[in-house]
Amino acid sequence: MHDAAPVNPWVALAYLVAGVLFILALRGLSSPQTSRRGNRFGMIGMTIAVVTTLVTHEIASLPEILAAIAVGGAVGWMIARRIAMTAMPQLVAAFHSLVGLAAVLVACAAFLNPIAFGIAKMVIPMIGQPFAVIDPVSRVEMGLGVAIGAITFSGSVIAFLKLNGNMGGKPILLPGRHVLNLAVLGGILALVAYFTQDQSPWIFWTITVLAFVIGFLLIIPIGGADMPVVVSMLNSYSGWAAAAMGFTLGNTAMIVTGALVGSSGAILSYIMCRAMNRSFLSVIAGGFGASDSGGGAAAASDRPWKRGSAEDAAFLMAQAEQVIIIPGYGMAVAQAQHALREMGDKLKEAGVRVKYAIHPVAGRMPGHMNVLLAEANVPYDEVFELEDINGEFSQTDVAFIIGANDVVNPAAKTDKGSPIYGMPVFDVGKAKTVLFIKRSMGGVGYAGVDNDVFYADNTMMLLADAKKMVEEIVKNLD
Repeated sequence: MHDAAPVNPWVALAYLVAGVLFILALRGLSSPQTSRRGNRFGMIGMTIAVVTTLVTHEIASLPEILAAIAVGGAVGWMIARRIAMTAMPQLVAAFHSLVGLAAVLVACAAFLNPIAFGIAKMVIPMIGQPFAVIDPVSRVEMGLGVAIGAITFSGSVIAFLKLNGNMGGKPILLPGRHVLNLAVLGGILALVAYFTQDQSPWIFWTITVLAFVIGFLLIIPIGGADMPVVVSMLNSYSGWAAAAMGFTLGNTAMIVTGALVGSSGAILSYIMCRAMNRSFLSVIAGGFGASDSGGGAAAASDRPWKRGSAEDAAFLMAQAEQVIIIPGYGMAVAQAQHALREMGDKLKEAGVRVKYAIHPVAGRMPGHMNVLLAEANVPYDEVFELEDINGEFSQTDVAFIIGANDVVNPAAKTDKGSPIYGMPVFDVGKAKTVLFIKRSMGGVGYAGVDNDVFYADNTMMLLADAKKMVEEIVKNLD
């Protein structure tokens, strides 16, 4: 692929405008109030970038391009219409895998036909087909692009399987995994360096295969409680893969867009790691949040607990001065966010202060609970992050937990053998009363850890489908 007019100032200006719009999109997405505007900026910027690329590059015929856009757009439209909010995390992981696979395919195409991509340093005439010597700088870009893309693809596939329930949420700990991971990563970097000196096909394909393998190895040891960070980190990887391929293609828009996605994903992962008391480097290395010695918890049937009803819950909350609601993935599964907002409105009409507490890793992707509450039109000023509200539980009458577990589990502070140990959690036990909605006492959270809050003296368990229970509470608040 060659730029038709590589020094055309209008092309540079178009890519600059697209880049500015991408930055404005990221800024808009930093707040629920401005997220729709941010999405519009992103869509406009991408349209400008795509149209500019199509006009200035000799890629394929216009009918072929329009046909590909039509097919991809139709598939995306159908998926967007049919996908449930509960399936959004695995959908994001699947889309990340496609970005990684695209980077791998572009790198393979560039390696097999460097003349068409304009990265041949020289062409040596030979009998049959001329041999193109790839520019060493392009080999570095190509090697890194295919490696990061392959890691993103295989890692995202494993993340999808875990999130979709095709694989268990518990960490799969291979013996000597850290040594194995370091050896494979070291081998990839060494081969990329050697690739700059020798462009033999076996080197390129070995890099590709090892990268697919390390993506698999990095994700399987990661437990369910840490999957939101995994999704964020894979998003970062997909951006860096796109940026690397942007250099290979000589496409400024891809470089800028990929760098923005990669850096923003890395920053988000770092913020989430701090919120979970995890090491950022351990995220990159894989296997964080996992321990070879799992902390066991007593079975639910072996310990006494108190069961309550919708009538009990409605009475307690109606008499309260403040209620803090902590939503989790169970709320998403039951699609209970609209009923929950109605319950909050009823309580506010009765003079009760209602607040929503969102943990950074609640759900299975970053911002999962924020999206659901925004969908239900919960006021933004009633939604608080962990560090802003955790100190209020000791002055709260009722902590209402709906479908959450790991983010309120005190084992994160007390059990060093627990897979969630070290993760900051809500201090719900300090509230006067804890109302805990879950389907049954037999299940545990995604991390597979039992919760002492179930059995506390101030806890009342509300065993039912989350949506049905909240609807019953709303009826009893009338």
